[in-house]
Amino acid sequence: MSARRPEASNPRGRVSPEAVGALASNASGNMIGRHPSPLVPQRTSLMQEPVLVLNATYEPINVTAVRRAMVLLLKGVAQAEELHNSEVHSSAHSHKVPSVIRLVAYRHIPQQSRALSRKNILLRDRNTCQFCGKIFPSSELTLDHVIPRSRGGRSSWENLVACCYRCNNSKGDRTPEEAGLKLARRPRPFTLHTSRQLMRLIGHRDERWRKYLFY
Repeated sequence: MSARRPEASNPRGRVSPEAVGALASNASGNMIGRHPSPLVPQRTSLMQEPVLVLNATYEPINVTAVRRAMVLLLKGVAQAEELHNSEVHSSAHSHKVPSVIRLVAYRHIPQQSRALSRKNILLRDRNTCQFCGKIFPSSELTLDHVIPRSRGGRSSWENLVACCYRCNNSKGDRTPEEAGLKLARRPRPFTLHTSRQLMRLIGHRDERWRKYLFY
């Protein structure tokens, strides 16, 4: 059965637990990761704007950056469903910047939690230090074991949080209570609910995303 494009009022569909990637991640896996973009460089802010990635069935599965989305379009791996007014330019052509793209071929998304990794912990915590509450670039954040490993703390979703270097040094090999620090929120696994929340958080400025995220 061919896929039907959802209308704004259609609440059907599910967001996979694998749904949201950081802007550095993408729905095509290795398809674009090893190929440089043929586009002439544009201003950084435009090329890093978020683009919603849909499966062939119109199910939201990822968020990527304009640069990677354009490569998918040029390679014929995806097609644009929603466009911005802005353009990027290659040596011979101008291309409208996509806001939403859809993969041409269906990709199976395993129904499981995202892999435990530094990138996904920072994504879950929205690049926010879980002790001081400030937002930092990824390069200025580290991971902290809430219960120190020396006390038997595990490297798990429930015991790892994003932490700035200042708070990490202040906490040291102690629990938050011993260091006089308080967690902003209890750390949890990256779940379906987390994925849906983050997609909506990233795309709240773009009304073109709404009919795909089932507001």
